[in-house]
Amino acid sequence: MPRLWTDLPTPLLDRLRAGTVLPAHPLALDEHRRLDPIRQRALTRYYLDAGAGGVAVGVHTTQFAIRETGLYGPVLRLAAETCAAWSDTPRLLVAGVTGRTEQAVREAETARDLGYHAALLNVAAFRGVGEAEILDHCRRVAKEIPVIGFALLPAVGGMHLSYGFWRAFAAIDNVVAIKMAPFDRYRTVEIVRAVVDAGVADRVTLYTGNDDHVVLDLVVPDGASETRVRIRGGLLGHWSVWTRKAVELLDRIHALPDGADVPADLLALDSIVTDCNAAIYDAAHDLAGCIPGCLAVLQRQGLLRGTWCLSPAETPSPGQAEEIARVYAQYPEMNDDAFVQANLARWLSEQGKTIPLAA
Repeated sequence: MPRLWTDLPTPLLDRLRAGTVLPAHPLALDEHRRLDPIRQRALTRYYLDAGAGGVAVGVHTTQFAIRETGLYGPVLRLAAETCAAWSDTPRLLVAGVTGRTEQAVREAETARDLGYHAALLNVAAFRGVGEAEILDHCRRVAKEIPVIGFALLPAVGGMHLSYGFWRAFAAIDNVVAIKMAPFDRYRTVEIVRAVVDAGVADRVTLYTGNDDHVVLDLVVPDGASETRVRIRGGLLGHWSVWTRKAVELLDRIHALPDGADVPADLLALDSIVTDCNAAIYDAAHDLAGCIPGCLAVLQRQGLLRGTWCLSPAETPSPGQAEEIARVYAQYPEMNDDAFVQANLARWLSEQGKTIPLAA
């Protein structure tokens, strides 16, 4: 199993660097808040057939509490086995890794042994700790598996780290990407600048996690003209729903030649996607209902049976269902309900037909 990024199969490394859709995989539970393996598998199949370049499992959208309930390994294994069985095209497997160093190393080893290609490293457990200690932690985990950095906004448990941190982090040899999710333009640009100034923009690929600014992150180049870089793809909880449309959006953006004029309707999509995300991710309540909001869309499509989370306290916020209904009605072109309905029975079955990755 890959321990260094140089061990990654060339097609997968090329896909990561070109930029792709990486949905943050939700957790499918039944009414007893137990894992529903049939629907968990169906979700993975949905992402593969929608054209996603891989999946991110064990991340925030999968619910961090899977660690406390003994589901971390089983959920990662189920996704890896489903990817291998369902598609002839290899997909990127990204595992969420969190906790203090002993736990994070253990999770990295589990992910690597299950065939995962990289770890999305969440350092929220180090809030209040000096950045030098956090960097030592990151270097230790990077000895086990290629690492994707994670700039996570404080509203969902993360913390802001300095330009100096990100420059030193990017210089770690086994870092392959950074997911930028500060929901803050100043800090997003700062991370881009850190990667460029570290001289590793050819090795460290930038991914957006800014669910409130997806399209412009992907369309607008960053940096001075002589060192201009692009955010190549997205590793997003928001892309765990309406994934087929997300793939179409990224394909359209990638088809634009560098320096070409960006069509006005594509620029307008930034506000539309942000408005949809505001409903699904529950911006009105400081993202308190972000996971139940994604589950509610998947339930509406028939992929899930409910919005159950491991914590009974984690439920859709008041008015969130109405907001989701509003964006459904206002932007019908944004959902992929027809695609889901055409394939749902097959995804839920024990049989199935492999669908090649979309071009």
